[in-house]
Amino acid sequence: MKKILVPIDFSEHSEYALQAAAILAKRQKAEIIVLHMLGLSEAVLIKDESQEANEAMYYMRLAEKRFNTFLDKEYLKGIQVTETVQNYKVFSEINEVAHKNDADIIIMGSHGISGLREEVFIGSNTEKVVRTSDIPVLVIKNPVDDFTIDKVVFASDFKIENIRAYHNAKQLFNSLNANMHLLYVNLPGEQFRSSDQIEERVKEFLFKADEGSLEMYDKVVSYNDYSVESGVFNYSKKIKADCIAIPTHGRRGLAHFFNGSIGEDIANHANRPVITFKI
Repeated sequence: MKKILVPIDFSEHSEYALQAAAILAKRQKAEIIVLHMLGLSEAVLIKDESQEANEAMYYMRLAEKRFNTFLDKEYLKGIQVTETVQNYKVFSEINEVAHKNDADIIIMGSHGISGLREEVFIGSNTEKVVRTSDIPVLVIKNPVDDFTIDKVVFASDFKIENIRAYHNAKQLFNSLNANMHLLYVNLPGEQFRSSDQIEERVKEFLFKADEGSLEMYDKVVSYNDYSVESGVFNYSKKIKADCIAIPTHGRRGLAHFFNGSIGEDIANHANRPVITFKI
């Protein structure tokens, strides 16, 4: 990991993300790129000599000055930090910034169930980034004093379409020397699968994903529960995982993989960071 992109709005949740990024940056000797999206109207910016244009420039300069205070943190000392203010309004542009700067990961802060809104992803800026990002997005909801990613739960249904997300997760967590647990949640009723059926599906997935190797099979856990979200949450809690990792489709977001609101429920109720990987 060489570069970490942190979009901020100068809120306390942005600082949670910045602090987590700082901890990772020190361990990985990585650079942090801090991005603030101003979101001014194009109609304002094209009036070169108008009062509106002067006002726009004022807010851009004000944002740049706010960096001086926001980035004056002891935990950032010794880390290369690059700040940028862009007049972005469309959150897909964050993905463009990430690619332009060769960022390995995006880290964002987001309100949890104890915050101002009950939804973490639905309608939020974080969800917009998740849906449009080609690189992993790590969501931080709480203060992090000693942030670690040593033990991770990667939840999957082990369909072949998840191979890309699996590869990216494996690459990232290997670079962090993290132990990745592969989780399949087995449900009652019509969705129930026997041990043999689960074994067959998982082995077929790993055989294709790892080019004939089944080395990761010992990392797979089948966990029985009444819903996918409760299974992911309960197993992660049981093993004291540092982070939950989930695949996601692009513009369809988390809900496509987890059927309905399951992805959002996981993010809302898990008292630990959530990281998404594009399918």
